[in-house]
Amino acid sequence: MKIFGLIAATLTSTGFLPQIIRGFKTKKLDDVSTVMLIVIIAGTACWTIYGFFIGDLIVIIANAFTCATVILLLLMKYLYKGNEGK
Repeated sequence: MKIFGLIAATLTSTGFLPQIIRGFKTKKLDDVSTVMLIVIIAGTACWTIYGFFIGDLIVIIANAFTCATVILLLLMKYLYKGNEGK
């Protein structure tokens, strides 16, 4: 059963990478919802804490990585603000 956890963790953890790559290339992230990013950051932070409570390394690593990538995306959104429409 751990294989399904590893597959799920890999898929969800890498889900935001294409958006990050696109953001680095275009410097345009105005179409990315700030509220969505904040909700995902809060959710993955909670899952990471939960992972510590239950002692599940897959849950901890997957959600900490996802949380970090979404934080990066949120930072990029504000660092590149003003590049919209260019």
